[in-house]
Amino acid sequence: MASSIKQRRNTLTALFFLAPNIIGVLTFVVFPVLFSILLAFTNWDLRKHNMFKDESLEFVGFENFVRLLTEADFMRYLGNTLFLMMGIPVSIGGALFAALLLSKDSHGGNRRVFAWLATSAVLVASCAMLAAVGMAGTGMVILLTGVAAGIMITGVFGGMTVYRTLFYTPHFVAGVATFLLWKKLYNPQTGPINAALQPVLDVLATSVNAVPPPTVYALTWGCLGLMLALAAWCMNWLRAQWRDGEIGTQAAIVPCVFVLLPTVIGLLWGQTQGLAWVLLIGLAAFGGWQMIQITTRGRDFTCPRGEGFGSSLMICLAVMVLQFIALGFAAVFLNLPGMAADGLDAPEWISNYDWAKPSLMIMGLWAAIGSNNMLLYLAALTNIPPELYEAADIDGASRRQRFWHVTWPQLAPTTFFISVMATIGGLQGGFEMARTMTQGGPAGATTTLSYFIYIEGFETGRLSFAAAVAWALFILVFGLTLFNWKFGNKYVND
Repeated sequence: MASSIKQRRNTLTALFFLAPNIIGVLTFVVFPVLFSILLAFTNWDLRKHNMFKDESLEFVGFENFVRLLTEADFMRYLGNTLFLMMGIPVSIGGALFAALLLSKDSHGGNRRVFAWLATSAVLVASCAMLAAVGMAGTGMVILLTGVAAGIMITGVFGGMTVYRTLFYTPHFVAGVATFLLWKKLYNPQTGPINAALQPVLDVLATSVNAVPPPTVYALTWGCLGLMLALAAWCMNWLRAQWRDGEIGTQAAIVPCVFVLLPTVIGLLWGQTQGLAWVLLIGLAAFGGWQMIQITTRGRDFTCPRGEGFGSSLMICLAVMVLQFIALGFAAVFLNLPGMAADGLDAPEWISNYDWAKPSLMIMGLWAAIGSNNMLLYLAALTNIPPELYEAADIDGASRRQRFWHVTWPQLAPTTFFISVMATIGGLQGGFEMARTMTQGGPAGATTTLSYFIYIEGFETGRLSFAAAVAWALFILVFGLTLFNWKFGNKYVND
């Protein structure tokens, strides 16, 4: 009996100390979530339901969710969100590349190599400063060039610890401050980016006007050919992985959809339909040949159909992003002679409809390379057993083989975690930078789903529709997370 009383007393004491946290969670988490669910099934509109109106709140069922399917803005802003997420594979690759570089010792244990490295850093920094001054650069351009030169020299003499600190330092800066800084950098008239870019564009315009247009158009073919080469390499890699038993049949065929997507987009782009049709026929022929190889030739090793789906999907997504970049350069080279005739002007960046989203992606890439992803990769690299590298060296593996067969598989758990978190952040993100830099414009080009929820709920007052959009976003995040967990986590565990 005494033990029971003491146990209840301890429980009440624990609840007393936990009460502030419990009340906070119930008030600011549980209640808003439950309330938003109810709100999504009503017609609550602040313009109609307020202290000055007599209209009653009504239950409308799934009307708000059905409206999402016919709401043009919802699909458009969903497209903006997915477009901005195409930078995720590049940012993950950039963070991994930075971690690989920062895991090495710049001194290298060789004084002669260090002396050459230090001399080169000083020489490059001096040339950069002279170039900035010679281009009649603004004070901001010269300042930024000097800061970059100072970072390079300090890192060379201070070692990788200094570089790691400098790479991660922007992560401590508040997001709004960073967005305001980039807004100044992107200023078309006074921004240092355009001040440094305009002299280069003037030289480029002179060079383009000096050569026949067909010579420039050949670069369009080159970029589209690069798209085909990337797709062919990816398909060949998938077939080789399938043959060796690294991935299953499902993992070898389904991700090819993403590899073919840039070519389909090229077909929809009217100016290159003829060129894209030629490439599509070639790509279809190559893909058909690969499928014939898969169906007619045996496998060296067998595995389940979905084996390695997460790995193959990540590779195909990264290749897809590179293909879209090549397609964008093809569009530039196709229109370059006409644009260069009147001179090339620096982009208006976030003020231009076509440049707004790429501008935000460039800023996001800069922020992601030195973020927590880099630290996670650095920690994972230090945990790779050195015996694996020693065994690879004994077998005569090259650097590429060491990375692909030793480093990359050992980084699979870290890559899986980063990919899941980056996907969730990409779907939920975009509000701060859009609100601070572009106000969702120009013409809605940078409005993401998170910013759309803010507009509907706090600018137009349609709280019920905003709640429905929020729950649609939750379903999308939850579905993609389950997809990543089913396929990516299986590959990690294997």
